[in-house]
Amino acid sequence: MAVGSTTPTVYRRRRLTAVAVLAAAVVVVVAAVKALAGGETAARSPAPGGGEPAAAKASPAKELPRGGRTILPDFRVVAYYGAPQDHQLGALGIGTPAQAVKRLEKQAKPYGRTTRPVLPALELIAVVAAGAPGDGGRYNLRQPDSVIRRYLNAARKAKALLLLDIQPGRSDFFTETTRLRKWLKEPDVGLALDPEWRMGPGQVPGKVIGRVGAREVNATTAWLAQLTKRYDLPQKLLLVHQFTDDMIPEAQLKPRDELAYVLNVDGFGTQSLKVAKYHDFVNQAPEFRRGFKLFYQEDTSTMSPKQVMALTPRPDVVVYE
Repeated sequence: MAVGSTTPTVYRRRRLTAVAVLAAAVVVVVAAVKALAGGETAARSPAPGGGEPAAAKASPAKELPRGGRTILPDFRVVAYYGAPQDHQLGALGIGTPAQAVKRLEKQAKPYGRTTRPVLPALELIAVVAAGAPGDGGRYNLRQPDSVIRRYLNAARKAKALLLLDIQPGRSDFFTETTRLRKWLKEPDVGLALDPEWRMGPGQVPGKVIGRVGAREVNATTAWLAQLTKRYDLPQKLLLVHQFTDDMIPEAQLKPRDELAYVLNVDGFGTQSLKVAKYHDFVNQAPEFRRGFKLFYQEDTSTMSPKQVMALTPRPDVVVYE
């Protein structure tokens, strides 16, 4: 969304149109999987990340994709954001996962430094806010396991992170995060929370800008930190998007030792407006790591890596939509 005071209806319309396409695609995928699976599900061995029983046979590596156990400040993360069902949902949805990875690696290269290499990430919208009630009146759509697995496999081939982004609609972050447990148990899977799409009772995604309370965020991050500690996982990336002052209560958020906790400055607009908003948010909560989001289509002029690296402080995470 724009970092200014108004919400561009054209952008919201495009996003919700894309969600409608995603809804149809999810129904087709789920139906196809059920038809093919028949009674074979119980006999099938889970793929990596697909189910907990596999963990007893071959425990996953306890290091990050490019080595070590600490994401920040050892690496600078550069990510592509989106979903595969429609390119309007972000850069990650253009082409196949492998094609997106190639474009991401090219885009990320200028951010690398000898003392701080790049760790690429695929930020997949795992729960997409929707303009219709859908199952359980949640106003969201959940990606099927087959889609998440496909992007996890692509991330692993590229030695990248997979970041599961949640747009909860009228559900909540804790509910949607805990149901992704089998994926978040993996050492290379992180989490992103998108409060813009966290609706209250009676609110509809795309009609209003959402927000979230500290209690919900803190409960979610506490659960994720406990999961990370329980399975002796490397530091896990947690990204919280924001583009309005009241979207998240920064002063009440609790840092977690197990998490690379990043407040990501979202929103499109002119370069001067984006830079001003970035500095404003940094000053409001200097104790948190910072991210910066860029838009290929919506930004008036997409900032170059050199311009992004000139920000003070330099962002720990850079996301492209």
